[in-house]
Amino acid sequence: MSTQVQFPIATYRFQFNRNFTFRDAARLVPYLAALGISHCYASPYLRARPGSMHGYDIIDHNSLNPEIGSAEDYEHLVHELHRHGMGQILDIVPNHMGVMGADNAWWLDVLENGRASIYADFFDIDWCPIKDELQDKVLVPILGDQYGNVLERGELKLAFDVERGEFSIFYYQHRFPINPPEYPRILEFRIEDLEAQLGSTHDDVLELRSIATGFRNLPTRFDISPEKQAERMREKEVQKRRLAALCARSDVVRNFLLENVRILNGTADDPRSFDALHELIKAQVYRLAQWRVAADDINYRRFFDINDLAALRMENDQVFAVTHQLVTRLIKEGMVGGLRIDHPDGLYDPAKYFRQLQRSVNGNGSDHNGKPVYIVAEKILIGNERLRTDWPIYGTTGYEFANLVSGLFVDHKAAARMQRIYQSFTGNYEEFEEVVYTCKKLILKVALASELNVLANALSRIALSNRHTCDFTLNSLRSALAEVIACFPVYRTYVNAKHVSPEDRRYIEHAVAAGRRKSNLPDPTVFDFIRSVLLLQVNGKLPQAYRNAVVRFAMKFQQVTSATMAKGLEDTAFYRYHRLVSLNEVGGDPSKFGTSVEAFHKANSRRMRFWPHSMLSTSTHDSKRSEDVRARIDVLSEMPAQWRASLRRWREWNREKKRVVDDLPAPSKNDEYLLYQVLIGAWPPDELDDRQWNGFTERIQQYMLKAMREAKQHSSWANPNADYEAAVIGFVACILERQPANSFLLDISEFQRRVARLGAFNSLSQTLLKLTSPGVPDIYQGNELFDFSLVDPDNRRPVDYDKRQNLLRGLQELQQKPGCEPGCWLRPWLERAEDGRLKLYVTWKTLMLRQQNPDMFQTADYRPLAARGDRADHLCAFARTSQRNSAIVVVPRLCATLLGDKRDAPIGEDVWGNTSVDLPRESKHSTYLNVFTGETVAAEPNGKATCLRAASLLRNFPVALMIHSPA
Repeated sequence: MSTQVQFPIATYRFQFNRNFTFRDAARLVPYLAALGISHCYASPYLRARPGSMHGYDIIDHNSLNPEIGSAEDYEHLVHELHRHGMGQILDIVPNHMGVMGADNAWWLDVLENGRASIYADFFDIDWCPIKDELQDKVLVPILGDQYGNVLERGELKLAFDVERGEFSIFYYQHRFPINPPEYPRILEFRIEDLEAQLGSTHDDVLELRSIATGFRNLPTRFDISPEKQAERMREKEVQKRRLAALCARSDVVRNFLLENVRILNGTADDPRSFDALHELIKAQVYRLAQWRVAADDINYRRFFDINDLAALRMENDQVFAVTHQLVTRLIKEGMVGGLRIDHPDGLYDPAKYFRQLQRSVNGNGSDHNGKPVYIVAEKILIGNERLRTDWPIYGTTGYEFANLVSGLFVDHKAAARMQRIYQSFTGNYEEFEEVVYTCKKLILKVALASELNVLANALSRIALSNRHTCDFTLNSLRSALAEVIACFPVYRTYVNAKHVSPEDRRYIEHAVAAGRRKSNLPDPTVFDFIRSVLLLQVNGKLPQAYRNAVVRFAMKFQQVTSATMAKGLEDTAFYRYHRLVSLNEVGGDPSKFGTSVEAFHKANSRRMRFWPHSMLSTSTHDSKRSEDVRARIDVLSEMPAQWRASLRRWREWNREKKRVVDDLPAPSKNDEYLLYQVLIGAWPPDELDDRQWNGFTERIQQYMLKAMREAKQHSSWANPNADYEAAVIGFVACILERQPANSFLLDISEFQRRVARLGAFNSLSQTLLKLTSPGVPDIYQGNELFDFSLVDPDNRRPVDYDKRQNLLRGLQELQQKPGCEPGCWLRPWLERAEDGRLKLYVTWKTLMLRQQNPDMFQTADYRPLAARGDRADHLCAFARTSQRNSAIVVVPRLCATLLGDKRDAPIGEDVWGNTSVDLPRESKHSTYLNVFTGETVAAEPNGKATCLRAASLLRNFPVALMIHSPA
């Protein structure tokens, strides 16, 4: 394949599933091409668990998901993309696979053969856990009740697949193969009855005994040499085929074995009848357990705390090779043009993985510094953290940009007032940093306790092997590790056997010092030991085995800090701290109130320098709230007085609609505060009939249900509080009930109408900034119009593409009408800015310009432009300049304070007065064309500089994209 990287101009995310297939996507390719999209950005479409709506639970890396379409359907989609000059970016999942069920062949093989399975090293399993009963076994936390209760209710069923000669235990749809050397327990059960029927020397009896002996003589699950593994794999299948053949020719043997299975399955009213089945289950390489056991005892690494997503050991070269065969072929054949790597922080060594990935496609040779394939990583950066420059990729998936640009529309001057309002309403005075710490400690105690146990056990072995550290107890090590992990300032470090970077050292030392301060352990020197291990500070005189154990621990530790941060921050703290929930976004920091224009420019300039092809996102499938919901909620920061007054009214009006649960009003004040912000953000822009309104109410109820459980305060996924949840669901229904006496509903709708209009201008500004800033802009499905979706699964609802196609077609027709200037129809649209057509227009016109002038946005300089005048703080402006072309981008911000109560839109002389934007020096006395309105604006002198007046730039449209092509 060619090593020439085809960088996307703009991507469009499709969420594939059984309701949105390859054929559906292919029908939309002409629309995407007309919109100006260069690449379809596809969610995972390799074979996933049946019914999967997201595709991240892959069960076969080397086939397409049949629910999404056939190979022919896929080829048709690729053909349509190529026919329209488009490419494809594929989201792949290297960190984990879907397990449980009965469809992951690798996982089933591990359950059948344990460490003797050829796939045993594919999964990240701790075969030597603390509990003796789990030595060389896999804990499978799948049961809905205590094991004994499930067993004696007859829910665990032994089954015989006659045609395959296989025995398995079934728990509803979940299959657990029987360890082949244990087959004789079943084959020889009651064999004297078969001998009495046929005679002990009958050929079928002798064959059955021979088969049982064959199974009994298989290499055991402890024989893990490659030769013994191969022998076991070969011979067990030979014996299964013999058993199937015997049953096929002998009805007597088949019926005998089926009767054995029936008897072994026990009788529901006779507990002793399950003894034999219990002994058979105990002899397996897995231990079936209640799902709640997972938190403490599970010994395979998961995707966070999801039991049916088992982590892969991608550091194993064989695992990498087998799982990337299809993806590599698709890239080499030109069917896929780039990759999005899901959750790289879950990998043992992300840098190694990315190098392998690039080499797998193009070998060792490349004229792109080892980066022949366009790859972006779903890396979440916190604070001032930087993407690692030794990763051979082109950037991130853009979470940091989403938070950066959204913060422009948050008034940082209101931080203290909004804090007081939040504290006064809720009584919550805890700082966000402390909330995160508390939540991470909770996660380590409840959801990831088993992962912490594995780490502590490994560290204890290291300590015990050295006389200077052997007195550190397992409990002290576990406690200290929990403090260090809870205080870790980023998702993870990237220490490996060869290198500890300065930034990794800084993060580790910060976490260890903070953990020491938090701890009350009697011997704080345990933290010194942990610090030395994490920094690989090993005495050179110590054995190599000791050093290897230290390196492995440090690298495994990093995988746990990542999972803890994700669950503690994103999935717990973000649902507890509600000062301004538009800031509670993946990769965001709610304690940081807003982004200055200077900070925005600095980040853009850095991205242009180091990662010019990084992805820019404003909404994703992981977003807590869509970009347009956040744009509305941002407005609240500009009107704290009105917000506080409204909250007081709403609280009084709705007080009687609460119920008392556990001696406290439900919902809690904190949940109520969240609810009002969610309503402000997600409120429908159109008038709804009663059926549609009920649908909106249900969406809010489902969101609040998820929010309550994620917060883990009054309810949780593990222990739902039915009474509290019912009270909150009922509260939502009551306050949104359409009836004349509902003062709240009328009041919030009027308040929200003003917020929604201001939020629309925020959205337009945000959209233009994304489409013109350094990087590759991505549009999440449907977000070319205003979209007011909440967190998954709300943001996976079907998209009305007919509406979008018709609107775009109408725009194209308007543009082609002779004598029809944009001003003729833009002004009426501006009066109804909230309906989303202007967002589609801005998207289309800007993407068309990007297509016509790719160098202007992919390689051109980025230059911040200073604003002057009375309204300078309300502008963000920059230039993109290349040798041939230049563009000026100007958008308003903080429109509520800009417009006050007297003005309706951020346009015209009355709004902007003497405000102007300085131009780059080489642009003196130039004339610029407004891409959106067709107006020309001449530069004017402004002291020693030249400038463009804001009133001219934003005369008839609320954002400006000006182009200038020097003669």
